[in-house]
Amino acid sequence: MVTTAMELPGYRVVRSLGLVRGITVRSRSIIGNFLGGLQAMLGGNITIYTELCEQARSATYLDMVQHARMLGGNAIIAVRYDATDVMAGLTEVLCYGTAVVVEPSGD
Repeated sequence: MVTTAMELPGYRVVRSLGLVRGITVRSRSIIGNFLGGLQAMLGGNITIYTELCEQARSATYLDMVQHARMLGGNAIIAVRYDATDVMAGLTEVLCYGTAVVVEPSGD
């Protein structure tokens, strides 16, 4: 279970395992930049960049979940994404949260 909230309704945190994260650094290819430039001239959603961003977010999310499982967690709370330009054409995407062990609260 993964949430951006600080708690999971119906569950209680029995142990906090600490920060977990997934990180990736992506670049755009020359072909991607060319196609993206063509789409930008036409306006609207730049699908080639949308796909690149979604792939980066998905990869970091899966890495974060795997990191939590390695620590013994069965949930992640307070999940956030961040992105930073490392240099021209290179972007770091980070997904992070707090790995926890939860159990049903019995409410």
